[in-house]
Amino acid sequence: MCSIMGYCGLGITTEQFSEGFDRTLSRGPDDSRIIDTGNGYLGFHRLAIMGLTPEGMQPFSLDGDYVVCNGEIYGFQPIKESLMEKYTFVSGSDCEILLPMYREYGVEMFKKLDAEFALIIYDADKNTYIAARDPIGIRPLYYGYDASGTIVFASEAKNLVGLCAEIMPFPPGHYYVDGQFICYRDMTEVKEVCHDSLEVIFGKINKKLSEGVNKRLVADAKVGYLLSGGLDSSLVCSIAARKSDKPIRTFAIGMDKDAIDLKYAKQVADYIGSDHTEVYMTREQVLDSLEEVIEILGTYDITTIRASMGMYLLCKWIHENTDIRVLLTGEISDELFGYKYTDFAPDAEEFQKESQKRIREIHMYDVLRADRCISSNSLEARVPFGDLDFVEYVMSIDPAKKMNVYGKGKYLLRSAFAGDYLPEEILQREKAAFSDAVGHSMVDDLKEFAEAQYTDEEFEIACQKYTFATPFTKESLLYREIFEKHYPGLAEMVVDFWMPNKAWEGCDVNDPSARVLSNYGASGQ
Repeated sequence: MCSIMGYCGLGITTEQFSEGFDRTLSRGPDDSRIIDTGNGYLGFHRLAIMGLTPEGMQPFSLDGDYVVCNGEIYGFQPIKESLMEKYTFVSGSDCEILLPMYREYGVEMFKKLDAEFALIIYDADKNTYIAARDPIGIRPLYYGYDASGTIVFASEAKNLVGLCAEIMPFPPGHYYVDGQFICYRDMTEVKEVCHDSLEVIFGKINKKLSEGVNKRLVADAKVGYLLSGGLDSSLVCSIAARKSDKPIRTFAIGMDKDAIDLKYAKQVADYIGSDHTEVYMTREQVLDSLEEVIEILGTYDITTIRASMGMYLLCKWIHENTDIRVLLTGEISDELFGYKYTDFAPDAEEFQKESQKRIREIHMYDVLRADRCISSNSLEARVPFGDLDFVEYVMSIDPAKKMNVYGKGKYLLRSAFAGDYLPEEILQREKAAFSDAVGHSMVDDLKEFAEAQYTDEEFEIACQKYTFATPFTKESLLYREIFEKHYPGLAEMVVDFWMPNKAWEGCDVNDPSARVLSNYGASGQ
């Protein structure tokens, strides 16, 4: 991960810019640079992953133009080679191709990128700024306007607190130019429904996900893997282990007294032959880290915060005890193939609408969680299930085939990797939410802690302060009050609470955990 920021006009000093920008030094601890474009500032905190030499430091420049980019551009080498006739490159950085691409293609360049990225370009000839973000929103970007009306972009909302009265996430799949946000790719749009046979679907899912993992193994820095023991992260690790010529390094975390998934993660690690590490966390660590995690996340969402506790503490351990720089994770599978609650979808159309909604909003929830937990510990997240080609294909599959009509959730994904990828017990195991899987006691501890903070009367009165995303449990109120301490008045950065679709029968619940659903069954054993 890196951190970028751009102030797109005149009106603040370098010192004022630095004050906000330096709040995300952990994203890029290797080097920092701020340049004055003549019409504003661009800043870059570097975490070196590709092109580790000083020549890979940003901003990159080309005849007065500048770019800062937090991203990984997959398959950049052929693009670079095609540009070499006209442009000279001085580093091994994938992001050095961006300004030449902008010269050649203008804003059409964004459609050509197979990448996880957020970038800001300063065009000297036009004396203007262009910003853009990848179609899933895996790399973070926020924007706001200062008191003078100047637009400001930054990797995290915390960079803009105090500078901008309102802060919003930059919409994924869009670019900004001349005051407008323009969509260049909508991953939820299905141009043509795919009616492939099940066997063909299995083959394409296997091929496309495997390619998504393999391209994310390319790094000049060391790569590791988060392994929860659930289906999604286990598949990522299994595919990577097949590609690697030596044991991959996997990491799992659980509560010290009732970690559900550690035994499954160990089973997967033994099966694929990984160099596996187990980390334990305690109730005290969880409660002591709560405010820090909420400040890092910039959210009040219950699901996101619960699921971040273990992930943050695990990434912290990895940062402090290893030289790994890149972590592959299993996010975005649920949004594509379904959750426990989507078993209650009344029909295929509703299933697809829910998937589209979740993919459209994922940058505010699970993707945000992965980015902040990992980047706050000076590591980079890579998300194979977010591979653009893979997402586009799965979204296009006839939703009637994605619904759980097989008596087994994620049937298509499981069937695509039948064979010797994973132990059958893991391949067929039902989902346990990550926040529950690290140990039911963790969620129970958080709820118990929150209950002790307020009387019923105090809770009712405090909730009335918040007309947007009004808290509905003492736990949600506690998280909101911590959020407001660090991000006052900025709750609309998150669209709502991540919850099952309450309009569906069986989903009108008051807790986001799959544990409260009638179909949870043995998934948490």
